Amino acid sequence: MQLRVGSHGSLEECKDPGTKVPNQPRTLPLRLLQVLLLFLGVGLMCSIFSMYMIRYVGSQNVVSVARTGMEPCISKPNSLESWTKPPSSILHIMNDTELFWRATFVSRIKDYPFKRVPKIAFMFLTRGPLPMAPLWEKFFSGNERLYSIYVHSLPTYKSDFPPSSVFYGREIPSQMVEWGRMSMCDAERRLLANALLDISNEWFVLLSEACIPLHNFSVVYIYLSRSRYSFMGAFDEPGPYGRGRYDENMAPEVTLTQWRKGSQWFEINRELAVDIVQDDLYYPKFEQFCRPACYVDEHYFPTMLTIRFPQLLANRSLTWVDWSRGGAHPATFGKDDISEEFFKNIFGVTTCIYNNQPTSLCFLFARKFAPNALEVLLENSAKFFGY
Repeated sequence: MQLRVGSHGSLEECKDPGTKVPNQPRTLPLRLLQVLLLFLGVGLMCSIFSMYMIRYVGSQNVVSVARTGMEPCISKPNSLESWTKPPSSILHIMNDTELFWRATFVSRIKDYPFKRVPKIAFMFLTRGPLPMAPLWEKFFSGNERLYSIYVHSLPTYKSDFPPSSVFYGREIPSQMVEWGRMSMCDAERRLLANALLDISNEWFVLLSEACIPLHNFSVVYIYLSRSRYSFMGAFDEPGPYGRGRYDENMAPEVTLTQWRKGSQWFEINRELAVDIVQDDLYYPKFEQFCRPACYVDEHYFPTMLTIRFPQLLANRSLTWVDWSRGGAHPATFGKDDISEEFFKNIFGVTTCIYNNQPTSLCFLFARKFAPNALEVLLENSAKFFGY
C-alpha cells in the first residue's frame, strides 16, 4: 500500500492492483452457521440427558414402590378399579344436590366385570350417641367383607368411638332433622346416597339408635340376599291417621286411592334406593302438602314406591315394634323388660309371608330399647340371638 498527496493536500491511500482485499459480507453467513450448529449440538445433548433422567427416575420410582408399597405421586389413568373401589373416606364437601346426582350413577349391565361381594349397608339415623353400639359390635364381628355402616347424627354431636370400633369414622356429613318433617326424609335420602357411593352395597337397612339385631349376622344376610322383595310397609288405612292425612292438592301425582302409610324403618334393594334418591316428581308434593299432623316419614316412601314398584315390595317391615301401649310413639323397653320369654314372644307369635311362602321368621330387628337394657342384652346375646 502506498500514500500520495491528493489534490487538496491531503494524504490518500493508493491501492496496489495486485493486493486482494477480503470480501467482508461473505464472512457473516459462515459465523451464523457456526452459532446455529453450536445451539443444535447443545440442544441434542440436553435431549439425550433428559431422556436418560426420565428413564432413570422412572425406574427408581418402580423400585421405590416395590420396596415401600407407596405409589408415586403421578396421576393414574382411569381404570376399572377407580370406579369400583368404595370411597376411602365417607367425609366429603358435596351438598345434597351434588351428592344425590353422584349417587344415582347406575350400571345398566347387571353382569359385573369384576368380583363383587354384595354387602348390606346398615344406616343409623340418630340424634346423638349409639347406646347399643357394643351389642352391634358383637353382631358385626367376623363379617367385615359383608357390611358397611353409615351414621347420620345431629351436626352438633361429636362421637367418641375408638379407632377399634366398627363405627369409627362412619358418620356422614349431616344436617338438622325435625321429627315428622321433610328433613327426616332428607336425612334418610342422605344416608341412602352416601351408601350408594359404594357399588358393593346391595341392600340398605334403616335403623335407629334404639334398634337391636334379633338374629346373628349370617341369618340376616341370608334372609336379605335370598329375598325376592324389599321390605317396606305400605297400607291403605281408611281412618283419620291414614287417608285422613291426604291433601287433594297432591293430585294428579298422588291420588287418594294411591295414598299409603307404613313404618319408617325399612330394608330396600339397590334399585329402589336409587329411585328414592333421584325422585323429583313426588318429593315436592310431599314436602309442600304433608306436614304435621301429616307425618311425612310415614307416607312419602310407602306411597311413592307403591305407585312405582308395587311388585317389588313385601309390604311389611323387618323391624318389630310394640304399639299396644298407645300414644304417638311405640313402647320403650328397659332392663326389667328383658327376658327369654320376652323374645320368645317376638319370635314365635307371628307368621308372615317370605318369598310367597308362610314363615315364622318375620323380624330381623327390634326397637325401642333404653340404654339401661344394654348390659342384660350383652350378657344374654348368645342365648337370645345366637351371637
